[in-house]
Amino acid sequence: MITLKPGDKAPIFILKDQNGKKVSLEKFLGKKVALYFYPKDSTSTCTVQACNLRDNFDLLKKKKIVILGISPDDTASHKKFETNHELPFTILSDVDRTVVNEYGVWGEKSLYGNKYMGVHRTTFLINEEGVIEHIITTVKSKEHAAQILKVWGIEDKPKKATTKAK
Repeated sequence: MITLKPGDKAPIFILKDQNGKKVSLEKFLGKKVALYFYPKDSTSTCTVQACNLRDNFDLLKKKKIVILGISPDDTASHKKFETNHELPFTILSDVDRTVVNEYGVWGEKSLYGNKYMGVHRTTFLINEEGVIEHIITTVKSKEHAAQILKVWGIEDKPKKATTKAK
């Protein structure tokens, strides 16, 4: 599983976003980045998490935090997810799971006693120098923005998740 730890340099990558445009993590040096990995577009928990970040996007942006989501879904799936839920942030496609593996979030999971391989919901908080400051492994989807803000010592009170369109 995760072999990266706080203090490590965040692995640089280039992936396509929901619009098919190439995006490099390197582009965000000088900014705080919340890089969140999630299993699948349009599933209930992933939607709640994305909508919580959407509903708190202005607050996160005001605090100079960039939100980047990554899943193994393709760009067409991401575009539909973005459109259906009015997501204002970048979601990146890692179809071949290169970055998912590099960050150590691909592994065995269990649901109702059935074991399978998948993405472990994980968020890496990366500072302005490109160094991992914190790794959130127990993500609370309805309160994810609050988790991010708390780790960075920001006391603002974000909204809880809603899956309704804005």
